[in-house]
Amino acid sequence: MNATTRRTRLTGYACALGAGSIWGTTGPLSTLLYAQGAAITGIGFWRLAIGILGLVAFGLWRRDLFRADARGWLLVGVGGGALVALFEVAYQYAISGAGVAGAAALLYTAPVLVAILAGPLLGERLTPLRLVLAVLVMVGAGLTVRGGSTAGVSVGTTRLEGVVGGALAALSYAGTTLLARYAVPRYGPARVLFLEILGGIVWLGILLPLTGHAPVAPATTSAWAFIAVLAAGTVLLANVLFFNAAKRIDAAPTAVAATIEPVVAASLAFAIFGQRLTTLGAAGLVLVVGGVAGGYLEEAKLAVRDT
Repeated sequence: MNATTRRTRLTGYACALGAGSIWGTTGPLSTLLYAQGAAITGIGFWRLAIGILGLVAFGLWRRDLFRADARGWLLVGVGGGALVALFEVAYQYAISGAGVAGAAALLYTAPVLVAILAGPLLGERLTPLRLVLAVLVMVGAGLTVRGGSTAGVSVGTTRLEGVVGGALAALSYAGTTLLARYAVPRYGPARVLFLEILGGIVWLGILLPLTGHAPVAPATTSAWAFIAVLAAGTVLLANVLFFNAAKRIDAAPTAVAATIEPVVAASLAFAIFGQRLTTLGAAGLVLVVGGVAGGYLEEAKLAVRDT
């Protein structure tokens, strides 16, 4: 490996680690927003609304960002937007009900769902090792939730609501992953991100008022600041870093590096709110990270074997 290739790969790993670390701030920042009186159903709406402004600004320079065929608007905008809308509400319930570490662990069952659903939907193989790793991740998520804490959260969400929210967030995340495997090669990552976020805003703008949870603007400057950081970091910067990582290193090691997310989330939750994990909870988090990372590494080996 020459020096240029080595620098390229190191840059790729750094970008992937950066993306995962930024995504890991979602839970702690959301918990800070709860303390500012923000409704858990409205945080996602405002996060996406600010994020779309950044993409529109980018689109003024790259006008092709706004152009897609009818299939793209329907599949990615409407379908992908619905998945994004579900994630934005469900993950907030997971954070408030299962704690930051528990929510992140539940979210990382998404690769398990992708591995299972990719067979019938995309024709990808479900190997025995993948199945074993899937079981490990599921067990790890359960242990993390049982051994987690919701210290610093005062919105009254129950643990059951948190688990259901985490499961729905994982399901929606798995759905967007499967959709991305189809849509990104056809429309490009920036256009897919734009269409999904725009669709998510429209869905939330329609459904939240109908369910009696119309998004109320944050009441304090601090709350706006936290939402702006969420939008700039977890919606825009993290995705830019992740896409740049994917350009420099293979998809599997990119995803493995991004599994730092639940570790960062749990560490910040402990440092800021005192959300401790029991020994079993910590062991569960290790199982989740190890199981997901092992699954991606297995995917890389299969890809090499098939070439």
